[in-house]
Amino acid sequence: MVTDGREIRFELARPEHADIVIGMMRALEGADPGGTPFDEAQRRAIFDRFVRDSTYGKAWLVVCDEKFVGYVVLTVSFSFEYRGYDAFIDELYIAKEYRRQGIGRRAMEFVEDAARELGVNAIHLEVTDGNDPAIGLYRRVGYAGNERFLMTKWLNPGPR
Repeated sequence: MVTDGREIRFELARPEHADIVIGMMRALEGADPGGTPFDEAQRRAIFDRFVRDSTYGKAWLVVCDEKFVGYVVLTVSFSFEYRGYDAFIDELYIAKEYRRQGIGRRAMEFVEDAARELGVNAIHLEVTDGNDPAIGLYRRVGYAGNERFLMTKWLNPGPR
């Protein structure tokens, strides 16, 4: 796929990609700090477990002109409300110098196509309030808010 004259492709993440993805996860956390602190050892273990067992979903590296410039993670679950499989775009990261060039939009299209192939009926995502560039992207590709809000209870909170 060519976007803005650049060759864009998506490579299924494998255990040997851990260093690349963990570095991007650290950058994502730095750019949009969330409620969970970055713990490299923990993220590395979770990444390894995730990519070795496709029942959790899939992760892909975003490749632009043969350079890794981002990643996207799709996690899959089951919901009666959503008539079977639903999914979360758990993480989407595009390196700062590659943003606003259509790559994020292409990643969203790619992950939605992949979700359809997996039999997913609905995709959810979370975005930090005030992250206007991300909110704008998600709205442009058809995502909308709803009258619900995400609530979380940690069963194994660990360090925070």
